Amino acid sequence: MNSKFLVNTKTLKMIDYSERIKKIKEYYFSSKLREVKALVMSGKDIINLGIGSPDLSPPESVIDTLHNALLHKGAHKYQSYNGIDKYREAISNFYKFHYDLDLDPDSEILPLIGSKEGIFHISMSFLSKSDKVLIPNPGYPTYSSITNLIGNEIVYYDLNEDNGWLPDLESLSKLDLSKTKIMWVNYPHMPTGKCASMSYLTQLVDFAKSNNILLVNDNPYSFILNNNPLSIMKVKGANEVCIELNSLSKSFNMAGWRLGFAIAKPDFISNILKVKSNIDSGMFYPLQIGAISALSESREWFDNLNKEYSERRELVWKLADKLDCKYSKDSAGMFVWAKINSEKSSVNFVDELLEKKNIFIAPGSIFGSNGEGYVRISLCSPKETIRKALERI
Repeated sequence: MNSKFLVNTKTLKMIDYSERIKKIKEYYFSSKLREVKALVMSGKDIINLGIGSPDLSPPESVIDTLHNALLHKGAHKYQSYNGIDKYREAISNFYKFHYDLDLDPDSEILPLIGSKEGIFHISMSFLSKSDKVLIPNPGYPTYSSITNLIGNEIVYYDLNEDNGWLPDLESLSKLDLSKTKIMWVNYPHMPTGKCASMSYLTQLVDFAKSNNILLVNDNPYSFILNNNPLSIMKVKGANEVCIELNSLSKSFNMAGWRLGFAIAKPDFISNILKVKSNIDSGMFYPLQIGAISALSESREWFDNLNKEYSERRELVWKLADKLDCKYSKDSAGMFVWAKINSEKSSVNFVDELLEKKNIFIAPGSIFGSNGEGYVRISLCSPKETIRKALERI
């Protein structure tokens, strides 16, 4: 065959991957769940208590609203980059009702395709080449992976049982923070379930102001097994240096809907929108209409949701006891964070449990080096499934 594009394959070079991709690995759950799926396909009855994907349904009214919205004229067209007006208004009303916080729906709220998207957009919006980022250890792995993808330097700050899984602000103040631009915090904390008081959130805001740092609170677990939901934006002067992320994934069992939002002062929101509008389009109209219905639910929704999670947590505590693990009962969120009583690494502990008992839980080390020696057990499985795990052990 004649072709001017014929090449000598012996001299053909491999196309190099991006330098930034060399700094990250595939997300642990992405690869591990393939392994779990393969075990299931081979005929093994695997009990998955590893991930925080709610198994419960959203409110019935949300599903009905979604169905009706599918027939709305223009429902399948592109939507506004910053969400429809009614969705932002619903978020504003939600924050007023649950956090006693007044937000301008037109300028202080930005809907997102899940809060993970917000982590990327905020990083792209605020970080310059030489900026550093403060990230909790242990903490949500996405903070690190996105920072690495963008190419900024990470400064990990330690969280441990001795300091109640809260940042030691006195120690951090002794560091050279002159090039630090963003500090990620997440309370109620994932994976440990630790809550921060309003007085401590005030200390965090003061620390951020003193060091000219953008403080971002990732707040998706605010209503799960937590009697005192707090927003860092309620702290006086927080809007000068803070952004808060929130989502409907955990609060309303809508993880697959990818509905999140950021709240911040107008110039922060417009800055993030510059990035967002160049990367994605607006959210599907019926999803936004469904979100409005969810955000309008009364406190009774959370009471019923937490009753179920509380009953599951009692069983998971028994499971942790059988695994000879120690845990705190003073925690929020949809996980039990437990310290293993073994010389095994957390990964080996988890792999052995999967191999011998066909039960999958998450190793603490995937959340950072300070997570070594711990495991995280999810509450996102029915009580009968957790009882089944108890019987196996």
